[in-house]
Amino acid sequence: MFGTRPLRTVFAAGAIALTALTAACGSSSSGGSAGGSDDAGSGGLQGKTIALVGYGAASPWGAAFNKKFDELLAPTGAKVVDLTTMDAGTQTQNFNQAIAEKPDLIVSALLDTKAMVVPIEKAKQAGVPVLLFDAAPDPSVADDVMGVYSDNKTLGEAAAQNIVEGLKAQGKTSGNVIVLEGTASMLVTQDRMTGFNEVMSQNPGYKVIETQDTNWDPTLSGQVAQQLFAKYGCDGIDAAYGMADYMAVPIVQAAKQAGCKLGGDDGIIITGGNCFKAGIQAIKAGDMYGTATEDPITLANQTFQYIQQYFGGENPPRTELVKEDRVTKANLSQYEEQCTQA
Repeated sequence: MFGTRPLRTVFAAGAIALTALTAACGSSSSGGSAGGSDDAGSGGLQGKTIALVGYGAASPWGAAFNKKFDELLAPTGAKVVDLTTMDAGTQTQNFNQAIAEKPDLIVSALLDTKAMVVPIEKAKQAGVPVLLFDAAPDPSVADDVMGVYSDNKTLGEAAAQNIVEGLKAQGKTSGNVIVLEGTASMLVTQDRMTGFNEVMSQNPGYKVIETQDTNWDPTLSGQVAQQLFAKYGCDGIDAAYGMADYMAVPIVQAAKQAGCKLGGDDGIIITGGNCFKAGIQAIKAGDMYGTATEDPITLANQTFQYIQQYFGGENPPRTELVKEDRVTKANLSQYEEQCTQA
């Protein structure tokens, strides 16, 4: 899918009530477009300042997104101010700093959904438009921002489907499952767990025995996985979900260190998400059963395209939902190119 505009679904206009746009955004149409002021629509991105208050480079996903985002904006004449971090408190401070500096646009992914309500309200009051990517904000400020959102509930469902499918293929009607999730305060994580738990509840023989917040950190994921294998042993864990491939691969490594079998007829079924090259390689090797899309490059491309439309006066829809897909060895060829860009 690299080089092409990914398929996407636009939220129905009736699902999100539109309020008046901020002064920087101008007035929106009743059809649900983001709208744009004369300033936003004149001259494109040349001379615009964009504050990027997203995920920090400590997250492999954030590092890949930021690199691609910078590469896409570099030729446009826009200035990107890097205010990225993986610390929720620092992000709140950075967001407030961005508002004070009055950029043409704040682009952000929220580390603490609740904590960012007040800063988003401040941005609206200051007339600074906000574009969120990856996940929607708290519903109380949903109408105050634009968004390019991952379909996180579907991603969680895909992870559970991979686990259920893998265990059933082994003939197991019951089993213990561990989950290493991303930052629990994020709506990204919460939505994925909603989808995951809904599918798992339909298959009550498979029980989630541990859910650990590993903050999208591959090192911490590996440490927690080692602790869980020491606690339960190979026989006490039948499947595992690492919410990103770079969290699932450390589970693979910890399982091997513990002497556990992986995949096949009776090994541990491991699934990832936020597909990365390392995850695809693990699926090919039989160490992971599957993953799901939501790679950083596709989302960076779509976020950039949205910004182009916004500053080009094209009135993009207020929000876009990126189409996500489940990936296993059976359909790997369809997604390998997309999933190995980072």
